[in-house]
Amino acid sequence: MLPCSPHHRSLRRPSTTIGYLYLLLFSLLSTTSTSCSNGSCQLLEACAAATDCGPGLYCGNCPVSGKTQPVCTRGQAVIPTSVVNGLPFNKYTWLVTHNSFSIVDAPPLPGVQRLTFYNQEDTVTNQLRNGVRGLMLDMYDFENDVWLCHSFRGQCYNFTAFQPAINTMMEVEAFLSENPAEIVTIIIEDYVHTTKGLTALFAKAGLDKYWFPVSKMPRKGDDWPTVTEMVQDNHRLIVFTSDATKEAQEGVAYQWKYMVENESGDPGVKPGSCPKRKESKALTSKSASLFFQNYFPTYPVETEACKEHSTPLQAMVGTCYKAAGRMPNFLAVNFYMRSDGGGVFDAVDRMNGPTLCGCSTLAACQAGAPFGSCKNVSVPARSPAINNAGSFTGSVQFANSASALSSTNRIIAFLFYLPLMAFWL
Repeated sequence: MLPCSPHHRSLRRPSTTIGYLYLLLFSLLSTTSTSCSNGSCQLLEACAAATDCGPGLYCGNCPVSGKTQPVCTRGQAVIPTSVVNGLPFNKYTWLVTHNSFSIVDAPPLPGVQRLTFYNQEDTVTNQLRNGVRGLMLDMYDFENDVWLCHSFRGQCYNFTAFQPAINTMMEVEAFLSENPAEIVTIIIEDYVHTTKGLTALFAKAGLDKYWFPVSKMPRKGDDWPTVTEMVQDNHRLIVFTSDATKEAQEGVAYQWKYMVENESGDPGVKPGSCPKRKESKALTSKSASLFFQNYFPTYPVETEACKEHSTPLQAMVGTCYKAAGRMPNFLAVNFYMRSDGGGVFDAVDRMNGPTLCGCSTLAACQAGAPFGSCKNVSVPARSPAINNAGSFTGSVQFANSASALSSTNRIIAFLFYLPLMAFWL
């Protein structure tokens, strides 16, 4: 071996340096030729910012699944009626947000520290624009009005209150007014005891003009009117309540007369099991034409949602499909935007495809084609079809750190139920 003399090093350095420069240049050229940016990145392609991703996508990752590299992730649903229209309402599957009003960073009452769970991360308006078509809302009597509140034992407190329900109802009215072909369903966990409280609320918000009347709801498991008929009649708001007395008193449909439902919370995400909710008829009952699937854990944790909305979600949809013998019409989730790629949007596409057109996913359906005539689609699909019924508003804004929020919700889980434990003991 040659001695490592200064002269020898001086002879070797130029060639070595040039070699490194060539490698660096090649690396830069390769990166430039294979990377994407400025809205050209497609689903699951690496990204650095929301602006890198195409329409209907945002830039996110899922560290809990070991996926730390940010990729373009679906953030918008394809509205099924934009692909296959004119079928009965109960032939479609619609995306629902659980506790739609319980939004991270929603301001508390002045001078009060809110102590409750959070389930979503953007406004109800944004949820609707991104393709959500069902809202789960908890309504209570509070401060001489009807409020949205995430509470317990049927009573709203200042530390569990969010806002007067009229504010959210006006968001829904604005959306329906701006989108005359869209249908929205509201499912109320109802603790309103004020006489005609719900009737007054919906009338005040101007939503009564969109009201789907109870008299037109099928009572023996028959098909609903077609979505075309519902739009023509302007019956574009369907409202259900958990209070059986409200149907006769206020004309608000009692939820479990018209739908079957699986158990919510942890039992609803247990692999291989899809038990019915205690208030519901058997999932196999033919007397109700709608099937509502809950898919969210008892204690919501933002950082876990991206993992929950991947393979486990697809598996649970299959489990509940087998348990009921039919596809769910509603899929209710927490933190609907979070996933490791396609998420709840892909799941809803896969739920709609077999029912609407006989294909594995909605992306394979062809408008006007015979049932079972499917087009080839790549897996994973590229950017989802643009939904003309609503516009994607950008990226998800996580104002707080996910780890801090996860810790907060776990602490809240203990404090929230401490009064209940004391009551039970």
